[in-house]
Amino acid sequence: MSLLLYSDDVDTRTKVRTAIGKRLAADLPPVEWTEVATPAAVVSAADAGGFDVLILDGEAVPAGGMGMCRQLKEEIFECPPVLVLTGRPQDAWLATWSRADAAVPHPLDPRALAEAVSVLARRRRG
Repeated sequence: MSLLLYSDDVDTRTKVRTAIGKRLAADLPPVEWTEVATPAAVVSAADAGGFDVLILDGEAVPAGGMGMCRQLKEEIFECPPVLVLTGRPQDAWLATWSRADAAVPHPLDPRALAEAVSVLARRRRG
């Protein structure tokens, strides 16, 4: 299973990778990561395709994951499902605006994150 992870913060990327691990569930294939730290790299990687789920940090700088999500959903035909990491639970409405398929707030709950990614991956794989 191919996951794209966008955050300018290496600690956030490490927390996400640790929470998800090498395999989300027995019915899903092992995880393969592509990590990016810039908006241009997100667009380039997503445009190239091949991802099951995109995980975008809403707190990333200079472009947050919610704005990136909205851009990708508008520009990429059959965009993969997107999970946005929000700054706080109250920001869920912003994730809806961004057209994210799911949102998990900081501080990251490993179980909630893994469950949300699993649901999106299963939906994508049909």
